[in-house]
Amino acid sequence: MIKLTFCLRRRPDLSVEEFHRYWKDVHGPLVAERAAALGVRRYQQVHTLDVAGLHEALQARNGGAPAPFDGIAEIWIDSLEDFTAGTPEARRAAAELLEDERRFIDLPNSPMWLGETHVFVDRTGA
Repeated sequence: MIKLTFCLRRRPDLSVEEFHRYWKDVHGPLVAERAAALGVRRYQQVHTLDVAGLHEALQARNGGAPAPFDGIAEIWIDSLEDFTAGTPEARRAAAELLEDERRFIDLPNSPMWLGETHVFVDRTGA
């Protein structure tokens, strides 16, 4: 299983609340509608919790780590071949999602990478 991980930072002109609402209520359904065209097996959003003092404590624990991301998007795909297939339908779906991402994500400050998963513990029952 291949996983695309996208660490999101919101655009500076958006509040935390605006960012999370748009990502969940607008962008999430757009991804779901295009999942089949893109070969997506699973898509999930991990929204950063705003707990007073917690992130500062975690940063201090690590000796001054960078500020946390606003969230992480995780997309599961069966294989690298599926990810790079690039059918016209997949290219169109990817372009539509990128256009929407520009509305709420600070793209230059939001790293993403492709990796292969190796599960050591899974007690989720999923």
